[in-house]
Amino acid sequence: MHDAAIAPIRPLTAAEAAASPALLALNNAHATELSALDAARFGALAGRAFMAARIGEADALLLAFDETADYDSPNYLWFRARHDRFVYVDRVVVAPAARGRGLARALYAALVARTRTAGAPRIVCEVNALPPNPASDAFHAALGFAPAGEGRLAGGKRVRYLALPLDAADPTAARIAGGRP
Repeated sequence: MHDAAIAPIRPLTAAEAAASPALLALNNAHATELSALDAARFGALAGRAFMAARIGEADALLLAFDETADYDSPNYLWFRARHDRFVYVDRVVVAPAARGRGLARALYAALVARTRTAGAPRIVCEVNALPPNPASDAFHAALGFAPAGEGRLAGGKRVRYLALPLDAADPTAARIAGGRP
């Protein structure tokens, strides 16, 4: 259920990311879906991000990169090889105690607005297929993300690549900001 009293979305600086044990713990508690980080890498990623944001002390986190980022993720590089312009969601996570309040949806709505302002035509991401992540699949499908490809990563992990086109006629921001999940 969406909670109208969501704490504000705040930018996450490189220094804050590197110095926040709570945000690092939130990321690493979901390492299967996101990949584990140490404080230095977390800070470096936040510093390079197109959008690095958080809600609360460690209720929710989003890191996204545009096509110009100095980033070596094989998933990011898959999109870079196929698209001239995009914004890639590297990680979005909501703490278990904060779920059901619309925090991920709020982060995505802010990302859509920023991506449109920057003129990028799409937001992209990947979701684990093996091991499966049905909650993320359902969430992204509800937002309008569509399949864009598949990949196999080290260790036998498989992912589905997803894309959300952002054209002027598409009311994506309104769809993401309202309703469920």
